[in-house]
Amino acid sequence: MGDNQRQVFDVSMAIPSHNVSECVDDDGRLKRTGTICTASAHIITAVIGSGVLSLAWAIAQLGWIAGPAVMLLFSFVTYYTSSLLTDCYRTGDPVSGKRNYTYTDAVRSILGGYKVKACGLIQYLNLFGISIGYTIAASISMMAIKRSNCFHESGGKNPCHMSSNPYMIMFGVSEILLSQIPDFDQIWWLSIVAAVMSFTYSGIGLGLGIAKVAATGTFKGSLTGISIGTVTQAQKIWRSLQAIGDIAFAYSFSVILIEIQDTVKSPPEEAKTMKKATKLSIAVTTVFYMLCGSMGYASFGDFAPGNLLTGFGFFNPFWLLDIANAAIIIHLVGAYQVFCQPIFAFIEKWATQRWPESYFITKEFKIPVPGYRHPYKLNMFRLVWRTGFVMLTTVISMLLPFFNDVVGILGALGFWPLTVYFPVEMYIQQKKISKWSSRWICLKMLSMACLMISIVAGAGSIVGVILDLKVYKPFKTTY
Repeated sequence: MGDNQRQVFDVSMAIPSHNVSECVDDDGRLKRTGTICTASAHIITAVIGSGVLSLAWAIAQLGWIAGPAVMLLFSFVTYYTSSLLTDCYRTGDPVSGKRNYTYTDAVRSILGGYKVKACGLIQYLNLFGISIGYTIAASISMMAIKRSNCFHESGGKNPCHMSSNPYMIMFGVSEILLSQIPDFDQIWWLSIVAAVMSFTYSGIGLGLGIAKVAATGTFKGSLTGISIGTVTQAQKIWRSLQAIGDIAFAYSFSVILIEIQDTVKSPPEEAKTMKKATKLSIAVTTVFYMLCGSMGYASFGDFAPGNLLTGFGFFNPFWLLDIANAAIIIHLVGAYQVFCQPIFAFIEKWATQRWPESYFITKEFKIPVPGYRHPYKLNMFRLVWRTGFVMLTTVISMLLPFFNDVVGILGALGFWPLTVYFPVEMYIQQKKISKWSSRWICLKMLSMACLMISIVAGAGSIVGVILDLKVYKPFKTTY
């Protein structure tokens, strides 16, 4: 008897037969309850991450024409390929086909072969990298609060230099506690809180940008971006390429789209709900990105900071910057969990299959929680493995604390394979699109164009890391 059948059997033993279909889905799992709203909240949480903070810097490198154009291009490509990916949640029939619970399951079921291992490796490396990037970003915002208060109290006389390490450790401890929440769809409230926070800090960043433009009465910046003289010709090229990587990172959520789709109820069929949720989420985030990036560039021109909210200087109102940075921290706490859940699930599933008899791996202890109906299920393997994972990401963040370059590399490496190549290949296979037909040629051309963009963006970010490493001392970074 397969696992799914066993689950249906176990449930049906406990529930009268006429209620079974009301309590479980067609695969024997408990009824999914996700809607367009919860799916959109998950996507917005994943998309409007720390990426939004580097967009003013990215537009400053590219200028008023290329900056918004590149952003629109990425939003269109991400929406289109995400729509293709939603059709791959079920293999075969879109209503009754076999469900794929993760991105890798979809690749295994539709493409198979060596592509499965390649996809899994890229996906989990990318998620691992994002968790490091978020740890760095959260610590920078924590320090920004501390420094703005210190700067305000000293009347601007104290430069307030400090180490980022204690703040990374604080973030790591909070993630260890939250990572013990067992399943993805049990953290729906975390996603909604995080989505609200992302609007809060993006809105404050936008408001401060508008206020600065209104105060000076001028729109700074140029059509072609940062001027030669402020930077050298070579720096201009590398920075422009890195900016493309930063914008790509700002749209990287395809990697967890299938996992989000697996929380959505049916009918209507999951792909229809997800297409609506994707369209809504990307439209909202693109408008926000355009406004935040453009107003940041209009405020600062060539000197737009790498992180919009920690780079406003320490101008008043300092309490408003504190609120914005607190919102970033709360949001990144949620986003870290949304991105790490697939890694946790993968390792735990593998360990259970590898050692099914192990008491340490499979045994769950029920711990009553005051004021909560269901007891908390403590699993020792989950406790040890998830704690170890968060500790590892925290230590690496302390070793490599340069955020913009890491973000550019992650965006470049993850964008083509996960957002474009695999969704396109799976869609061609799933819909049986014939070779050399006009549809097939267009999809392949889209894939090749995005590969070229990823390569040049990756090159720009790697050069940035090399330059950073020349002046770097491990664990000694201060801001």
